[in-house]
Amino acid sequence: MKNEVHKYRKQMKLTQEDLAKKVGVTRQTIISIEQGKYIASLPLALKIAKTFNVSVEELFSLEEGE
Repeated sequence: MKNEVHKYRKQMKLTQEDLAKKVGVTRQTIISIEQGKYIASLPLALKIAKTFNVSVEELFSLEEGE
């Protein structure tokens, strides 16, 4: 799964720690999501999308072949 979390986080000038606090997870979780090592749960994906004021579909997408 590909995601645009890093791009939107940088656009909003948030640190990984800032975003983690806003959505109620650890900084390590944000790092793992940005690196594609962890797929966010639906509730977490919705929280992140709401924080960035975008749709979940804009933030997360399946890679080709998935």
